[in-house]
Amino acid sequence: MRILLAITLCAFAVGAGAQVYRWTDAQGRTHVTDTPPPASAKSVKKGGAATAATSPATAPQPTAQEPFAVQQAKTKFPVTLYTVPNCEGCNAARKLLNARGVPFKETSVTDATQMEEFKQVVGGNAVPAMIVGSTVQKGFEESAYQRLLDAAGYPATGIVPPRTQAAPAPSAPGLPEVKPVAQPDQPAGPYSPGATAPPPPIKKK
Repeated sequence: MRILLAITLCAFAVGAGAQVYRWTDAQGRTHVTDTPPPASAKSVKKGGAATAATSPATAPQPTAQEPFAVQQAKTKFPVTLYTVPNCEGCNAARKLLNARGVPFKETSVTDATQMEEFKQVVGGNAVPAMIVGSTVQKGFEESAYQRLLDAAGYPATGIVPPRTQAAPAPSAPGLPEVKPVAQPDQPAGPYSPGATAPPPPIKKK
């Protein structure tokens, strides 16, 4: 079954404050736009403002235990997977790569900067998109993915141990460290701040 989710990518200048909207149309297709969705849109979600930050991505796992055939294929034909959160086809693509033991880099398209990068690299608007070497496979179709990985020399499913690479986690800005304010040295004695004032002297009659 071919699972194809389309995201609308419009040409725009990435400026401060640009808002990203993710929504589903009546046909169940997922769209990501920088303009508000129509009134008939479902599951509308607002994304973060466009920034110049690097796209959050998961890098391939360490290569120390990778079989020689996998290392060769990865060197000649590295695999990159572009996805969006909560996408059925994206989850299926990730599951296939993990089951086959293919090392891959995954980039989650969640803001305007990543959308522009996705548009330039992939040349389309369908997710997931898998790039093997310089070949782009748009959308998810299991047989097409398998043929492309076969041609790149990756071992078939079951030949090498499966992987457990998860979807990229959303990036969160680091919070500054909070330190208590240093208190100045206080004078000691009955007249120091916070000390109890002495009682008034008793007058003798």
